[in-house]
Amino acid sequence: MIPKNSFPTALRTLRKSRGLSQEAFSEVSSRTYMSSLERGLKNPTLSKVDELCEVMEVHPLTLLALAYGLDAKGADKVLARVQRELAAVQDGQDA
Repeated sequence: MIPKNSFPTALRTLRKSRGLSQEAFSEVSSRTYMSSLERGLKNPTLSKVDELCEVMEVHPLTLLALAYGLDAKGADKVLARVQRELAAVQDGQDA
């Protein structure tokens, strides 16, 4: 289970690491909405996550791995697990 504050923290961390202000998302979200996301008051849809990640020029899985991993090191573990699970899906399709 993902801790309640990890998506907001991951979003803020990633946004700041890209040198972006909340206003940089004005074509896809208002500053108020961004603030609400970063404070954990609202939850974005998958399509909104995709739009936000386009502004940050990262793949949506980068944001989600950071949220689930809680930091960059933990994100590596999350991505390794995803790779194993995808390989198992592929192996199941090949059988």
